[in-house]
Amino acid sequence: MPEISLNILDVAENSIRAGAGYIEIDVIADSQKDTLEIMIRDDGCGMDEEQVRRVTDPFYTTRTTRRVGLGIPFFKQAAESTGGSFQIASRVNEGTCVKAVFGLSHIDRMPLGDINSTMFTLIVFNEQIDFHYRYAYDEKEFTLDTKQMKELLGGMSFKEAEVSRFIREYLEDNKAEVDDGRTL
Repeated sequence: MPEISLNILDVAENSIRAGAGYIEIDVIADSQKDTLEIMIRDDGCGMDEEQVRRVTDPFYTTRTTRRVGLGIPFFKQAAESTGGSFQIASRVNEGTCVKAVFGLSHIDRMPLGDINSTMFTLIVFNEQIDFHYRYAYDEKEFTLDTKQMKELLGGMSFKEAEVSRFIREYLEDNKAEVDDGRTL
């Protein structure tokens, strides 16, 4: 995958297929530590120890529609190729946490990509799931919590034009404020 946001989308879609009702996504850039940390945590069905051991094998998948699962192995390789790290922790019936740390300034780090569109797609087309999204760059950050949004909207659908437009603008405006012109 040419950008990290597509890896985030892939892992979040795995969480959705695993029956998650709550998904946390953190994107944290720290220029002092020279790291870009991505964390996706869910409350889905989780994996047993054998599945966790095998999930980074590209020739292993639990899906019946294909024989390979390249998303997680590519995500792991992308993080480690920048001097970073990759971890998966999971418990059956409790959920899974995927954490990838990239060397922020490493020449081989792929760009973050269009994280706003990734988050917009996840949120608007999966409104039955609560998302907690945190985006941080050094000391600045913002959070979008769909549980709070649902309470404020009082039953309005995220797919309604004015609501989806608000979500897209909220993501764009706040990311731009946090980035301060810096590109990930």
